[in-house]
Amino acid sequence: MNAFDRFDHPAWVTAAATLVSYGLILLLMFVALFVIPFLVYSQVVA
Repeated sequence: MNAFDRFDHPAWVTAAATLVSYGLILLLMFVALFVIPFLVYSQVVA
């Protein structure tokens, strides 16, 4: 028995996919709300 056999159920796959997608959405929001304005502002001031 493999250690990962316990996580074969579709509910575990769905939970993992949900966490990954939420993480990607949060990363994109962080970039859009903080990184891009920082880069734009630093170019305008310099």
